[in-house]
Amino acid sequence: MLYVVIIFLCLALLLYVILGGADFGAGIVEMFTPASSREQLRDTTYKTIGPIWEANHMWLIIAIVILFVGFPPIYTTLSVHLHIPLALMLIGIIGRGTAFIFRHYDAYEDEMQKVYNLIFTYSSLITPFFLGLIFGAAVGGQIDTEAATFYDGYIKPWLNFFSISVGLFTVAICGLLASVFLIGESKNSTIRLIVVRKAKQFIIASVLTGGIVFLASITDEVPLIGLLLKEIITIGMLILATLAMIYLWISLKNGNQVLVRLLSGFVVSAILLAFGYHYFPDLVIIKSGENLSFYNSSATGKPIETLAWALLIGSVFILPSLFYLLYSFQKNKVTTQH
Repeated sequence: MLYVVIIFLCLALLLYVILGGADFGAGIVEMFTPASSREQLRDTTYKTIGPIWEANHMWLIIAIVILFVGFPPIYTTLSVHLHIPLALMLIGIIGRGTAFIFRHYDAYEDEMQKVYNLIFTYSSLITPFFLGLIFGAAVGGQIDTEAATFYDGYIKPWLNFFSISVGLFTVAICGLLASVFLIGESKNSTIRLIVVRKAKQFIIASVLTGGIVFLASITDEVPLIGLLLKEIITIGMLILATLAMIYLWISLKNGNQVLVRLLSGFVVSAILLAFGYHYFPDLVIIKSGENLSFYNSSATGKPIETLAWALLIGSVFILPSLFYLLYSFQKNKVTTQH
């Protein structure tokens, strides 16, 4: 039953990065879109993420519940030593959701719309940044459970080059996902050209920030490159991700929205699988002492068994409902056009 819980946790994190990443990325794309075209882009964004933007957080909630119930030491360590970036990420989620609702449904067009727009775009930027930063801090080896000072215990684990570089890489990936997704939803030719251009820019940004991650691992002495080169599966997944990104660049010209979406999703999945395989079974790398893994940090007996059954039974209800939501939204758009 432990492996059932682990699989659900990995799937929840993967789906949150892909679906939630495309969601957050919409605000990032808007931030870097020329002011003259932002209004049209917002209309496309509303139609694209309006019905599902809140549902994406379901995956994050599932991941948090799994950690809380199934792996208490990991949940405690992360929530204590990384409470500052976690709080900032949650503030970003709340600010973004609030701004999205108010700027779309506010009955009055006044100066407050500018405030909502700023909150929406900047929250869309900082949320994935801190999400990536938290992951970088978890595996960066700077978490010190025996720290004697506030800085060493609660600042140093995440305020470092490696964690920041992972945060920047996450932002670039989210921008790429959103750009690719918006291509198929853009009915206006001008907006379509803009998001295609943004997709290419975010491909370049992903490659550059990915390189910065490896550079940061060297400067911060995170044992990443040396170990990666010893693992055939990790190397293979990174090579496949690179080839898929090249093919994605080429496919952007053809306008096949299904293909480019599949390619972008595969790129992200391959990268996460590569690093997940690299660190498995460890989830939190401790500076001094034993790392926290799925095995030495899991609850034993009934909690894991009950959690596994709850996830299995819950998925029977949640997944069909989610698919039906997506189907209904697509059907509604087609009906509206006619």
